[in-house]
Amino acid sequence: MPNLMWSWQQAAAVALLLLIGRAALARRSRAPRVRPFLREAALVVALYAFWQLAGALADSGTYAAMGRGAWIWRTERSAHLPCECTLQAWILPHPVLVQAANLYYAGMHFPVTIALLVWLFVRHRDVYGRWRTTLALLTAACLAVQLIAVAPPRMVPQLGMIDTAVRYGQSVYGKSGGFDPDQLSAMPSVHIGWAVLVAVCLCSAGRSRWRYVGVGHAVLTVFVVLATGNHYWADGIVAVALLAAALVAQAGARGVVRQMFGVARPETEPVVGRLVLPARNIAGAALRSSHPPARLSFGEAASMAPAGLYKHVEGAARSAALRPGESAERDAP
Repeated sequence: MPNLMWSWQQAAAVALLLLIGRAALARRSRAPRVRPFLREAALVVALYAFWQLAGALADSGTYAAMGRGAWIWRTERSAHLPCECTLQAWILPHPVLVQAANLYYAGMHFPVTIALLVWLFVRHRDVYGRWRTTLALLTAACLAVQLIAVAPPRMVPQLGMIDTAVRYGQSVYGKSGGFDPDQLSAMPSVHIGWAVLVAVCLCSAGRSRWRYVGVGHAVLTVFVVLATGNHYWADGIVAVALLAAALVAQAGARGVVRQMFGVARPETEPVVGRLVLPARNIAGAALRSSHPPARLSFGEAASMAPAGLYKHVEGAARSAALRPGESAERDAP
């Protein structure tokens, strides 16, 4: 089976080529949409390169990594989690299912995530930056943890798990073109982390029934990585926890920004929309009132902070809606 995973050197070279291509198109006005796409593609491929590099830089002590893997296994049994061996036993009598699981593990991880980012970039540009940042934070957190080597279940003999990819000659962890991907970075599972991110993002940004395909991909990914002996339950639990932490950190950061600027503006609402609607209310109310709304000169409006300008426009709309002789205090609750 051909190796479907890039080495960190190969991924870094692709990222560099994408950046060179973006620079080459910088002077061409006919490609304004291609340059942002190349920039984002280079960023994602660079994240992949760092993921592979972290595996290469991880502690190469195989004995210590196997000991950590055995400790995780014992901890799971103490917590009464389902045994990974049970899942593998379900597919071992069916060679076609085993080979399909091996192919899904090797071939669907990176392409599905790339497809999600392309879809967001093309169809939902307003939320693309948020989810791209989430992916970057999740990947960086996983890389930091993976610097401590942990052997997957298939590499710990006393656990009784079978390396299904080696049995059917489908392993991506063998020598291929002088490259041997690291196998001791099981904790946490980037496969599960990225798959759950795809599911959450599709359910959040999507509106059609196809968004539930992401949920199916996440469930299938969890089953595949466990049944093939590549991960423990704990690997997926830690990955999902890191994803939740990334989402909470971003939400907290957006709250701080809103407090600093004094205006809560949704990411999908254009700035001009916040001024057009009050202005429309002023115009409509002015036709029914003998008192024209208060006006600002251009210099006064430019000198006001966004929060103050919005309050002034809103107050003008309220005063314009009053009949002659009425006051704002009269209708106050």
